[in-house]
Amino acid sequence: MAMKKEEIHKGVSEFYAGLIKEEASDGCTSCCSPEAGTTCCGPEASTGIAESVGYTKQDLETVPAEATGSSFGCGNPLAFAEVNEGESILDLGSGGGIDCFIAADRVGKSGKVIGLDMTEEMIEKATKTAAENGYDNVEFRFGKIEEMPVDSASVDWVISNCVINLSPEKRDVFGEAFRVLRPGGHILISDVVAEDLPAEMREDISAWASCVSGAVTEGEYLGMIRDAGFEQVEIVDRLDYVQTSEQQPYKLASIRVKAIKT
Repeated sequence: MAMKKEEIHKGVSEFYAGLIKEEASDGCTSCCSPEAGTTCCGPEASTGIAESVGYTKQDLETVPAEATGSSFGCGNPLAFAEVNEGESILDLGSGGGIDCFIAADRVGKSGKVIGLDMTEEMIEKATKTAAENGYDNVEFRFGKIEEMPVDSASVDWVISNCVINLSPEKRDVFGEAFRVLRPGGHILISDVVAEDLPAEMREDISAWASCVSGAVTEGEYLGMIRDAGFEQVEIVDRLDYVQTSEQQPYKLASIRVKAIKT
């Protein structure tokens, strides 16, 4: 029997809340990266993981170390974004805030960055980090990416880093992203897609929370973006790799997708 969406939301939120508690106790976190399930301990390992998924040394030097240590992404969504000073950015599933803090430097004091996350522990940590490091142009909001507490046509960019695959209602997420963007606004998303994923894995909440079981095929993923109304949908970067399970081999890819709301 397929898991209900409420079970998935609860399981994913509890998983990431646990990572924050784990980090607080021993400085170690598990990273949602192409090598799903990898454990990275300490600031040097955390930085190494971040660099491996597209963050530059300059990016990492400008953000608080505590945000780098809570990075669970699969690719830097801002690596291909032509963000301008004064623009507004919404980060879906902002976690510890690494992408928000990088974005804050790019939009400057006249710009605005909103981080949205459904895990209270993530919001609390990111808000504390922002306050302690003087990020006046960053705000973190509690809520689901399927029902964004964000005004329509109010942001210039929607970014997300290995989060939409966690949602059981991806079409709603893309529809909401289209709603909150201004005309001419862009989405730039890093995420995981899958081929030949064993059906049994869809019922494994730990594999779902590790950015595997919720992944759909590349064609389905891009199709949902187009169906939401976006145009010029393109993959700007990808990393393919193969995983195996007791049931059968399956393919995963980390992709970065860009599209525009005309």
